[in-house]
Amino acid sequence: MRPLAIFDIDGTLVDSRASILQAATEAARALGLPEPEYDRVRQIVGLSLPHALQVLEPDLTLDELERFTAAFRASFNRMFEAGHEEPLYPGSVELLRRLHRDGWRLSLATGQNRRGVARNLAREGWADLFVSSHCAEDGPGKPDPAMLLAAMAACDAEPAVSVMIGDTAHDATMAVRAGVLPLGVAWGFHTAEEQRAAGARHVVSSFGELAVVLDAFAERVRAG
Repeated sequence: MRPLAIFDIDGTLVDSRASILQAATEAARALGLPEPEYDRVRQIVGLSLPHALQVLEPDLTLDELERFTAAFRASFNRMFEAGHEEPLYPGSVELLRRLHRDGWRLSLATGQNRRGVARNLAREGWADLFVSSHCAEDGPGKPDPAMLLAAMAACDAEPAVSVMIGDTAHDATMAVRAGVLPLGVAWGFHTAEEQRAAGARHVVSSFGELAVVLDAFAERVRAG
């Protein structure tokens, strides 16, 4: 039986910390709001954008929230139109390619919108790696399990052979609710303690360590 690895993007495969903070800061300026501190911004990453910004600024009216969301998206669009590309974490592509060669099914589950997913799938070689991709625009966002249920359906996989790899408590909670193994990474937006409190079984500190954990999981899956 082939195992399924479902990966988050922001903070797990792609280092988007600077661009997300910049977009939140520019959006706040556009509405005359105080510039948010990074520690507040990092807590909302992974949620669907309107939900995330509502958590960041809970006192906004619906109209203000819509303008805040539009300003955030406009900031991102300006960055990418100017040629900005968010860097991959070193070792991420190598692990993805190795898992693919080893027979893993791979999928994406992200709080990005479909445009952001398409931008990442356009990276060299990425489109051939993933069986499916799922984002907040497809339905309920994290921590609702909908994206993971859709990924398992698309990949014809059961929870027992599936693992979610992310960097936030939202990822871990989503995995617990879907009945799949929650794995965390320590280099993204949430701390290891925050992820473990949400149910992450392991929080790894390198892609090498992640490979060891995934190899052990695959061995158990293939042993039945």
